[in-house]
Amino acid sequence: MSLTKIRSVDPDSPARRAGVRIGETLTEVNGHPIVDVLDYKFHTYDPRLILKLKEENGRERTVRVRKAEGEDLGLNFETYLMDRARSCANRCIFCFVDQMPPGMRKSLYFKDDDARLSFLMGNYLTLTNLSQREVERIIALRISPINVSVHTTDPDLRCEMLKNRRAGEGIAIMRRFAQASITMNCQIVSCPGINDGPALDRTLLDLADMAPAVNSISVVPVGVTKYREGLYPLRPYTQQEAAALIDQVEAFAAAHKAQHGTSLVWCSDEFYLLAGRPLPQEDYYEEFTQLDNGVGMLRLLRQEFCRGLNLMEPEEMEGTTPFSIATGVSAAPFLTELIDLAREKCGKIEGTVYPIRNDFFGETITVAGLVTGGDLIAQLRGKPLGERLLIPQNMLRHGERGFLDDVSLDDVERELGAPVTPVAQDGYELLDAMCGLEVPPMEQVQLREETEYFQYR
Repeated sequence: MSLTKIRSVDPDSPARRAGVRIGETLTEVNGHPIVDVLDYKFHTYDPRLILKLKEENGRERTVRVRKAEGEDLGLNFETYLMDRARSCANRCIFCFVDQMPPGMRKSLYFKDDDARLSFLMGNYLTLTNLSQREVERIIALRISPINVSVHTTDPDLRCEMLKNRRAGEGIAIMRRFAQASITMNCQIVSCPGINDGPALDRTLLDLADMAPAVNSISVVPVGVTKYREGLYPLRPYTQQEAAALIDQVEAFAAAHKAQHGTSLVWCSDEFYLLAGRPLPQEDYYEEFTQLDNGVGMLRLLRQEFCRGLNLMEPEEMEGTTPFSIATGVSAAPFLTELIDLAREKCGKIEGTVYPIRNDFFGETITVAGLVTGGDLIAQLRGKPLGERLLIPQNMLRHGERGFLDDVSLDDVERELGAPVTPVAQDGYELLDAMCGLEVPPMEQVQLREETEYFQYR
């Protein structure tokens, strides 16, 4: 079955007005074959289109469409990509999916490595499964930006870390993209004693050589769960090692900024928490390009929170009721500081922060986004939670009311006997939630089975 078969047509869309029908298959736009979503989005941008369609009986017809430039055509297909998602061909020594416990949903074990998802959804890719034709298509279609999981620019070391004999070729592909002015945001998962130290120096120098096409680089610590039996021996960073890596990255960033006007590379917040160091100030992060990788996330949250606090009159906070916040172990002290700031302005703020130990994945996992519903219930049952329990929205699967362990938000509320409010990564909303004010509801997304894994990070 063709995956460009039309599943639905949006009401009042250009396609609906042109008479495009459900069940037809889109084969060409303005003479260009449509293979997948990239072809579709690129070739339907123009205001005047000629669609070639194949009816369910096999007959072909053409339809002319007029619309605004850039306006969505309004077609929905059998799958989001109009193709099968490309799975990862690597066996990375640090892969988080390989460290998942058994018995979870099948979609959570799928490893995507698809350039189309990088462009459309911000997923990171290693470039190891790109064909020559696909490289040329990315350049021809000007697909940009692309998010690249680099880890190291040493070809031999990259092959060893990714366990893929083609991994070293990815750096040559990046250089081709740089020459074609394709923007790349890069990620380095740093593993102690493997790709840090001198190897990291080389990687940063090589990537800087591709700037400005290389737009930003994040360095994040490897995540190590308790499910590593039979896997490559890895360990988390110690406090001293995290501090040394920060010094190394910040020195490189300062030198690059002095010469080129941008730091180019930043460590994730998690490194600063591991090292027990204060977060850099807001202007250090420039445009916050690497927020999705946890770079500057807590600093931005604090700045928004403080600005919201300055705008709020003390009497607006007088009626607040007791509340609690559940978060990962690493962020708990930070959130306690925010409550203290609010209490300085209004002494009636009553909030308790509960750091949730990650029993599901192991105590080495301390980030809030991997806290499960089961751990929330087990550790908070019987605790004074106040009138409401606040949790970071990223604890929940994207657009859903379920946690990674398939415990639902309703389950947690029922077991704990308190309403639970998911709060977005936004300081203003966090302050409102603390004060008992209404916060925007979490957007609900009904994901189909074949697209669930697209949101996995």
